[in-house]
Amino acid sequence: MMRRTIAGELPPPPIASLIGFRMTAIEPGRSRFELDADARHHNPMGTLHGGVLCDIADIAMGSAYASTLEEGESFTTLELKINFLRPVRAARLTADATVVQRGRTVGMTECVISDADGRLIAKATSTCLTLRGDQARGR
Repeated sequence: MMRRTIAGELPPPPIASLIGFRMTAIEPGRSRFELDADARHHNPMGTLHGGVLCDIADIAMGSAYASTLEEGESFTTLELKINFLRPVRAARLTADATVVQRGRTVGMTECVISDADGRLIAKATSTCLTLRGDQARGR
């Protein structure tokens, strides 16, 4: 499904359309999203709002984790932590996410967000809970 989204065969998730990021790569345990950040993403101080960085990190880490799930499994994020390291006004940002640990029930992912010059903008981690059976139904 994620590869079909990249190919344009399926629409992106609503949050991706709202904010303007796009998935550019997916493979088991890894994903990449890009965002052309500009003034529409600014906070009152005139820089990229931290919530936008959280959103792109969250979807990148969630997609990386989802790529490891088996049939009938789903997941939810238990915790997300992000460090903002450099302010952004306008830039093409890349969020590269990797599954660090995938246990039977709990897993950990990380995401590095960088600009087109390779400068580190933010780094995030998340803890994910794998859901099965009734917990996974409809998710």
